[in-house]
This record gives sequence, C-alpha cells and structure tokens, in this order.
Amino acid sequence: MRDLIRFGFAITGAMIRGGRAYYLWVAFLCGWVALGVAAYLHQFEVGLVATNMVDQIPWGAYIANFTYLVGMAAAAVMLVIPAYVYHDHALHEVVVLGELLAVAVLTMCLMFVMVDIGRPDRFWHLMPVIGRFNWPASMLSWDVIVLNGYLVLNFYITSYLLFTKFCGREPDRRKYVPFVFLAIFWAVTIHTVTAFLYSGMGARPHWNAAILAPRFLASAFAAGPSLMIIALSIIRDKMGFPVKDAALNRLRQIVAVTMLINLFFFFSEIFTELYSFKHHAASMRYLLFGLHGHNKLVPYIWGAMALDVFAAAVFLTPKLHRNPRVLMVGCGSAVVGVWVEKGMGLVIPGFVPSPLGEVVDYTPSFTEFCVSAGIWAMGALIYTLLLKAAVPIELGKLRIAQPEAVS
Repeated sequence: MRDLIRFGFAITGAMIRGGRAYYLWVAFLCGWVALGVAAYLHQFEVGLVATNMVDQIPWGAYIANFTYLVGMAAAAVMLVIPAYVYHDHALHEVVVLGELLAVAVLTMCLMFVMVDIGRPDRFWHLMPVIGRFNWPASMLSWDVIVLNGYLVLNFYITSYLLFTKFCGREPDRRKYVPFVFLAIFWAVTIHTVTAFLYSGMGARPHWNAAILAPRFLASAFAAGPSLMIIALSIIRDKMGFPVKDAALNRLRQIVAVTMLINLFFFFSEIFTELYSFKHHAASMRYLLFGLHGHNKLVPYIWGAMALDVFAAAVFLTPKLHRNPRVLMVGCGSAVVGVWVEKGMGLVIPGFVPSPLGEVVDYTPSFTEFCVSAGIWAMGALIYTLLLKAAVPIELGKLRIAQPEAVS
C-alpha cells in the first residue's frame, strides 16, 4: 500500500511539472475544454433543441464521433497482437503508449454518449450491474458492457505494468498476460458490437448490411494506427522516447493493407447499392450525389474518399512514405478521411430518407461543434497527462527511491 501511495504522488508530480511549452499546450487544451463545458451547460439548460438534431435525424455529430472513436480504441490491438503474439520487440517497447491512447479514447466515447442523452441524469441506467437496460436482448446493452470492459482491461494492464516498473520489479506475467489476450478478443468485439447495433436495424437499409462489421474493423485498423504513428512520432521528437523506425514502419505496413481493404469494402457497398438502382439505394444516392436538391454531404464524402486514396498511395509508395513529412500528411489524411466516411458519412445517410420518404439535411450546430471540440480536447489532455507520467517511468527516470546499502 505504501508503494501504491508513493506511485500516486509520483505520477501526480510528473503531471504537474513541465516546461513552458508543456504548460502552454495544457492551457490551450483546457481552454477548449472550458468552451465545451460552457456549450454543454447551455445544452443542459435548454435541452437537445440546442442541437440541429430533429425527429427524422435523432443521431448527429455526437454519435458520429462515438462510432469513430470506438474504432480508434479497438485499433490498439494492432500494437498488442504483433507485440505479444508475434513477439515484435520494436512494437513491444511502445505498446503501453498505445494502450494509454485507448484509455483516453474510450473515455471520450463515454463522454459522447453522455452528451447525446437528453436526460443525462439517467446515464446511470447505462451502467452495468446498477443500470436497468434490456440485457441480453438489447444490442445497446452489449455495447455498454464491452466498452466499459475494454476500458477496465486497458486501465488495469497499463497501471500494473507502470507500477511494477516504478517499483523496480519485473512484472508477473501471470498477472497481466491473460488480460492482454482477453483484451485482444475484446478489442474486436467492441467495434463488432457497435456495427451490429447499426446493422440490426431492419428499417434502416443503409445500415442493414452484413459487410458493415468487417468494414468497421478495416476502417478502424486503418485510422487507428495512423493516429498512433502521428502520436509516437511526436512523443519521440518532443519527449525523447526512443521509438524505433521499425515500430513506425510496422504500423505503416498495417495501415497500407487495411486501408486497401477498407476502400474495397466501401466500393463494394457502393456497387451493390447503385448498380441495381433499387429503392433502398436512396440513402447511398443521397450520400454520393444528393437527393431532391439536398446535397450537403456530397462534397464531404467525395473529399473523404480522395483522402483515403491519397493515404493508401502514400503508405504503398516507398518514395512517399520514406519522407517523414509526407508520411505525416498521409496519416492525417487517413484519420480525417475515415472520420468523415465512418462518422457523418455513415450515421446521417442512415436516416435519409426517413421511413415516410422525408429528406432532411443535417449539419452540426455551433453548440454541437463546441461540445465535440471540448471532448476531443479532454481526450488529448488525458493522453498528455498519462504520457507525462508514463514516459519517465518507461525510461527509468521515475523510480521509487531505494534505500542506500549500508557498508
């Protein structure tokens, strides 16, 4: 217990100490968080009328971000599998940093769910054990269980590994390796269950497709490692953590394959929907070309496809990805492209047209933008603080004080 208390004080001290650039970055994130809190308080006061969601489109930017971030959290498995299953030493050295990113992202997921609820005081109904959800029939209840379970698994694994390193002890494999392999299985389930939550809605033909779950996983395993490449590059340059080029190259290879699979799945769905020109293809036509003069999503989805294709070209072309700046642009293109494709490009067309044939456009309100930006800033702040404590422990600079030997 004494070592645990020392561990808590040590990581707290590491989080609050830093240079001028660190404090400016934290202040910048806190400013966005404050804006998000102010916007949410306004939404809490007036209700969801502060958003642009309507009866025909009850899910908007919040659920779009939630869906995207679930995949980003699941993508941590792309570090865990090579590190623990195939014993990739380069990735094993940074696997804790990837799992900490999953912790921050899962926290963001739960926050987006909370702000989307019209009655946040009833959020406790979604909590396992004490909640009152319709389990096991409801896919939403399964989604809540796997998200909370994956958060607990990643938090335990990273906490245990960092604590043992802080104490200068070798971690007991029996106490964490079984949970690592459980987390591998769990990572696949969290995004599969989210996909089933959509595809199980028979009245929404845009989502009612068997390929949706594989497409979710492929897009997640493209965008997630791309974000990790960006994060690990920044950590290496700004925090002095020795991230090997082999680790970044392995992640780049993963993205090169998964991005091609994602594009193949997306184009296969487009062909299936549009070639037969059936009535149920109206949502896809609305997304790609507009419907009855409503075309707000058209430039976004075509831009997203262009970004995905560009990212795939960067990851597959040696002359391009060997240039660090071009590689960062390619990673950013993958992150943004998949966000548009699997966020607004998936959620909104599912509601257009409505079962009554109504076509209603949706764009996020200023309140939704501020709340969403605040949550993203909170996620970045959480990850920054976790890294501020984890990196010195991983480098051996933050250790429990050992008593000097008496001669």
